[in-house]
Amino acid sequence: MPSIGGSHIIPSGHFGTFISQTERLKRSATKLAARMTAQLASLRETARSYFDEEASPAHDWQHVRRVETLAERLLTDYPDADERVVRAAVLLHDIGRPREDRGEISDHAEWGAQQAREILPEHGFDSTDGICHAVRAHRYSTAPEPDTLEAKLLSDADNLDALGAVGIARCFTYGGELGEVLHDPDCPPSADETTDGATQFNHFYKKILSLPDRMYTDAGREIATDRRHYVEAFLDRFEQEVAGER
Repeated sequence: MPSIGGSHIIPSGHFGTFISQTERLKRSATKLAARMTAQLASLRETARSYFDEEASPAHDWQHVRRVETLAERLLTDYPDADERVVRAAVLLHDIGRPREDRGEISDHAEWGAQQAREILPEHGFDSTDGICHAVRAHRYSTAPEPDTLEAKLLSDADNLDALGAVGIARCFTYGGELGEVLHDPDCPPSADETTDGATQFNHFYKKILSLPDRMYTDAGREIATDRRHYVEAFLDRFEQEVAGER
């Protein structure tokens, strides 16, 4: 092929073919994007149906929506991630949580992954392994560890919702549902030998403040660190008020 200054010149007879191929690629990409949008919209309706009005405010559909927003933010830093897998996994990751809270199942992540394998084909998802793994691996306290980028993004987005102002609200909301003690000055975090914290205040020190160290992505860790600073400032103020200093 002739060239000028090292640049290839497309022969006039082939120019129309080049444009045609480019247009076909654009149309194909547009169709794929439209298909993903339709699949996710359909899946969203099904996922939403798993959350009734009695779902815990700490783990309700609004939590899923916040995780979705956080996942979208993380995806901008990881363009190589499969967006379709991440978005589908976000929608399905907590569909078993209301059942676990009612005592009907023991592990909502495992149950959710099993349900996902049945649900996804009904919405046009031919490949389900990556989504099911992300759902199964998202939980903080149980195995397995996420071993794909998509699963790591879901895990980070989910854990980010437990930090910052939202995390504080969720922690005290869930503790109130369970009738747990808000704070006990006779049981400071340093003397608390329980795993999750004997009080909601202590729970921040037992779990929440460690979340930035459990982030799998740099982008997630950066957001988590900022949110941890907010929680630390809140806890400091909380102790000052309990002591009557503020």
